[in-house]
This record gives sequence, C-alpha cells and structure tokens, in this order.
Amino acid sequence: MNSLRRGLDALYLSSGVLAALCLIAILVLIVVQMVARWTGEVFPGAPDYAGYAMAAASFLAFANALNRGSHIRVSILVNAVGPGMRRLINIWCFAIGSAIMWYFVYYAGRFVYWSWKFNDISQGQDKTALWIPQSVMLIGAIIMAIALTDHLIHLLLSGDHRIKRDIVDQSFGE
Repeated sequence: MNSLRRGLDALYLSSGVLAALCLIAILVLIVVQMVARWTGEVFPGAPDYAGYAMAAASFLAFANALNRGSHIRVSILVNAVGPGMRRLINIWCFAIGSAIMWYFVYYAGRFVYWSWKFNDISQGQDKTALWIPQSVMLIGAIIMAIALTDHLIHLLLSGDHRIKRDIVDQSFGE
C-alpha cells in the first residue's frame, strides 16, 4: 500500500512539474515572438502554441494544487459543524467531485478520439492536429479524477482527506 501511495504522490508531483514546464514554455514562446517582431520576422502559430501550453498547464496542475490545498474551498459550513457531520460533508463533496470529473474524462476522451479520427486541425497558422493538445488536457483530467477518487477512498477508510494546506498559502481574511 505504501508503494501505491508513493506512486500516486509522485504522479501528482510530476504533473505539477509538467505544468510548471508548460508555464516556462509560454514564457519562452512570448519572448521568442517578441524577438521575432523586433527583428521583422514572423513566428507563425506562437499564440496558438501558447494557448495549448496554457490549457496543458491548467489541467496538469489541478491534482497537485488539490493536494496542496490550493483549490478554493468554501469551508464555512464544514468548519461550523462537528467532526461526524464534517466527514459526511467531505464524503459528499469528494463523491460528487469524483463523479463529475470521471464524467468529464469520459466525454473528453470521446472528444479526443473524434478529433483524431476526423484528423481535425487547428484553424490558426500552426495547423496542429488538435488531438495532440487535447490529449494533454485529457491526461491532466485523468490525473485530477484519480486524485479526487484517491481522497474519497482515503476519507472513507481513515476518516480524513489528505489535503494539506500551508499556513503561508492562506489569506489573512479567513
């Protein structure tokens, strides 16, 4: 069981690292595009590639952000009730979140499949096969669905979720 836990934690961390690399790629694309404009050159498709990298960064970061407590949670009700009711509310939230995310994964998988089957390409200058950036989005969604399900199972078995929030990350308005 410990090897599964380490594997899942490594998956969540590596998806966060990939998301950070996508953000660096966006920075590089913007700088290259600026240099190209200054020198009178054209870098076709740079905005499209930056958009693909932004979508990839967003979806790949979801699971890592969840584990670090960086998602917005409205915890007024959870903090106002006792431990038993808190556990039930958290189970309900993780169950609904997991179900919705797996539903999204199913239809996103179909979306990627049909983009691949019809050889759908972007309408920009880059002419990228759209199933490629859509696949990265799907991978991030799968990792997020796994993370939500992981937290739900942990909550059911141990009574508490594994979300750890740093005090530094919290706003002072809470």
